[in-house]
Amino acid sequence: MTLSLLVVDDDATVRETLVEYFDTFGWTARGAGTATAGRQMVAEHAPDVVLLDLRLPDADGLRALDALRADDPELAVIVLTGFADVRTAVQAMKHGAADLLEKPVDLEVLTQAVQRAAQRGRMKQELELLRARVRADSADTPQLAPTFDELITLAAQNADAPVLLQGETGTGKGYVARQIHDRSARASAPFVEINCASLSTTFFESELFGHERGAFTDARQAKRGLLEVADDGTVFLDEIAELGAEVQPRLLKVLEERSFRRLGGTTLLRSRARVIVATHQPLADAVADRRFRADLYYRLQVLTLTLPPLRARVEDILPMAQHFLPLGSTLTPAAEAALTAYAWPGNIRELKNTLWRASILARGDAIDVVHLGLPVELPASSRSRTGTTVYTLEEAEREAIRVALSAADGNRSQASRMLGIARSTLLEKLRRYGL
Repeated sequence: MTLSLLVVDDDATVRETLVEYFDTFGWTARGAGTATAGRQMVAEHAPDVVLLDLRLPDADGLRALDALRADDPELAVIVLTGFADVRTAVQAMKHGAADLLEKPVDLEVLTQAVQRAAQRGRMKQELELLRARVRADSADTPQLAPTFDELITLAAQNADAPVLLQGETGTGKGYVARQIHDRSARASAPFVEINCASLSTTFFESELFGHERGAFTDARQAKRGLLEVADDGTVFLDEIAELGAEVQPRLLKVLEERSFRRLGGTTLLRSRARVIVATHQPLADAVADRRFRADLYYRLQVLTLTLPPLRARVEDILPMAQHFLPLGSTLTPAAEAALTAYAWPGNIRELKNTLWRASILARGDAIDVVHLGLPVELPASSRSRTGTTVYTLEEAEREAIRVALSAADGNRSQASRMLGIARSTLLEKLRRYGL
């Protein structure tokens, strides 16, 4: 990979040393001694990566960073400083820095940071081109949802870059993670997953990193973690926003240095696995709330895919429904209309479970509205300007209960099972709605 770099540093020795160093890779490297000169050279030569010193004679480093990114919002800028601290790092990241390294910088670490920043920038450009094409293709069809097939393929081709999957619960993030793995050069290696919200910190670390005998109570023998089990494969970390603060630095080390130690161990192990993470809540919000490390967030967002909710993909509902239907089951026109009118707050997962339950109630016959347990007769005033049915949660809940009771011939216990709630909860709602 041939890269173009610009080193902006008022120290001529540092500047010339870095230019000569990167020239040895066959890369095109240039130097500038001031923020003004650096900004001009960016405009003239459009480098892939800028190395920016925070102390410049004509501008504060962060202001220089703002100016560079104002000219080109996608420009990859790595900040170099001799005064690195947590506050400086957070400020630099907030201002859009791709990375921050402390002087004197380790050249091997710097080289990896440059390659990572350049790769991230190029993938962002490819993603934006794909998204622009999707928007152009969809211009005449307001309800057409973007297809992620090409984006998944792009993620698969860049088989070493971390991937961040965002989207509401049930939108298929686990499926997309598996697709990225299966289409990549790592497909023949293991795909392993772990839910960050389902385990305590100790057990999560044990699952991910492994442990040595005696590392904690009940650790009677050594255990390989998923990073070892995955080998050259993929590790999928679901609900990454729930990752404990104690574990975040260790995951950051894996991403930066590709190494880790088992719990209770002293041997440094190498990790070759790719990391894909998913969350139903924006990680940026967790960073703002100081529940998630900013530096880890920026390591993970090399390639970010946001999966749209099912309500934004109305044309996908019936094809998905046909895919989930058991063999021999069909949908009546009324059932199809109800499926497309419903907002699906639980997304694909709710659609799948609804059809599974409906096929049981229909006993293999055609599935009708009554078998779905969805609200169907909604006020005309609940239609939006786009024609999509919109209704309050209270209206939806009341109608779902009415349909379930009808399908269960008034049997409240059976209706509560169909609705997935306790019988006592159903009785309380019956009283509230006067049913």
